[in-house]
Amino acid sequence: MTEHTPVTPLSASEGPANWPRRSVLKAGALAAGVGLLGRFADARAAGLLDSDYQGLDAWAMSEAVRKGELSGEDLLAAALARCSAVNPKVKAVNMLHEDYARALLKQSGQAQGALAGVPVLVKDLNTYLKGTVTSNGSRLFKDAPPAARTSTLISRYEQAGALPFGKTTCPEFGLTTTTESLLWGQTRNPWNLDHSAGGSSGGAASAVAAGIVPVAHATDGGGSIRIPASYCGLIGLKPSRYRTPSGPAHFEGWFGASVGNVVSRSVRDMALFLDVGQGHEPGSPYWITPLARPYVQELEREPGKLRVAVVRQSLTGTPLDPAIAATLEQTIKQLTGLGHELEELNLAVDPRQMFGAHGTVIGMALTTLVRDREQALGRAAGPADLEKITQVVLERARGTTAEGLYRARQTFESIGALMESHFERFDLILSPVTANLTPRIGLLSLDQDWATYASHAMGSAGFTALANVSGHPAISLPLGWSPDGLPVGMMFTARLGGEDVLLRLARQLEQAMPWAGKRAVL
Repeated sequence: MTEHTPVTPLSASEGPANWPRRSVLKAGALAAGVGLLGRFADARAAGLLDSDYQGLDAWAMSEAVRKGELSGEDLLAAALARCSAVNPKVKAVNMLHEDYARALLKQSGQAQGALAGVPVLVKDLNTYLKGTVTSNGSRLFKDAPPAARTSTLISRYEQAGALPFGKTTCPEFGLTTTTESLLWGQTRNPWNLDHSAGGSSGGAASAVAAGIVPVAHATDGGGSIRIPASYCGLIGLKPSRYRTPSGPAHFEGWFGASVGNVVSRSVRDMALFLDVGQGHEPGSPYWITPLARPYVQELEREPGKLRVAVVRQSLTGTPLDPAIAATLEQTIKQLTGLGHELEELNLAVDPRQMFGAHGTVIGMALTTLVRDREQALGRAAGPADLEKITQVVLERARGTTAEGLYRARQTFESIGALMESHFERFDLILSPVTANLTPRIGLLSLDQDWATYASHAMGSAGFTALANVSGHPAISLPLGWSPDGLPVGMMFTARLGGEDVLLRLARQLEQAMPWAGKRAVL
């Protein structure tokens, strides 16, 4: 790991610091963890026990800090100890910024916010902590200058009391659905170390599944929150386009296809972090108006009888792994038992048009990023800087015209309108997250020839990329397991701005099909 000189972060911009919580704390899936709080006063002198630390979600941690039963120092120490114990096995955390977190602890009011004292990790991709390096998983950026500002989303977490103390791994520029890079090595799945944690937020998902933190920052441009959440047995919500801020350096990623949020174990943590992170960013022309109520209050409402469309076919045509097909049937049965109406749906989306537009936008965004770095270095990037698949993406992007890029943006809009039309009939769309179970390490590495890579990549993003192109919110929930113990996620997609419906259903399923007690053993 590397250590970087910390700098006291900027104050966060607007964003809620402490939404009303009412009865949700007692009703939360990890409410049993609150029972641990009574003995924390005795345990603090000896340090927070690892088993107690892992038994708490972020909600319970912050509640304990505000009550004085725990301190941010206790939680940070426990997170660092857990990281030291398990990170050598999973390689989820690539940089530690302990001094950065300790500087935050000295700020007044840090123990009163909605995320008071909660240790978190930041994805090492286009997201910044002032005074630290963001490598983007690439050797080209490993010696990049420290960031001049903290990203707005992370600043909002900090203002609410969270303690970023390190960064998590990603593949080079987030270009694949596993997390392996020549710079940082291979990030492994805590449930089976021979398998990938997914990508590109694989480090974030691995860190949460390994118990290093209860919640980790993540981003999603083609499935990069939902895929690793599915592979690691977590909740992963990709918000609506522009729900969360992407600045201050750039106000949208990949024409809005890429958005930031978190992966978590509990639904209430997901709602809490979305409440803190959402909202208009000063200077940005893009935003979605927040709901009248905070998301944590939405969890107190029943979802009602929902009309759910079922999509079985991946846009890449990859057949479902039997364990994934079985989990889909189990989920359909569970939803029917809860009183929801289900109907089969075939999406009228042209895969070539959709993936073509998505690829065009990614290619040009990558080209811009690499050229900016080349200009700063005063030299061209070469094979010693970039992995093989990255070089292919850049080469293919060279043929893109201004007209081609404009048409790609038009495709985003037309597919968004097509998807939104489905929500005139349905409240949600249910599908698998992926067609295949989490791959073995090495299968989707960017350091291989294109033909081999492409032949293996078809089963990973055939369901997820659609919501990135259309802009719709989508959530992965850990609703099944393969016979050999690998997690299986199911995905629900809602209308634009429909995160409230997703979270209410997620809460209902969390109660009906409890998953929080299942932990990977390392």
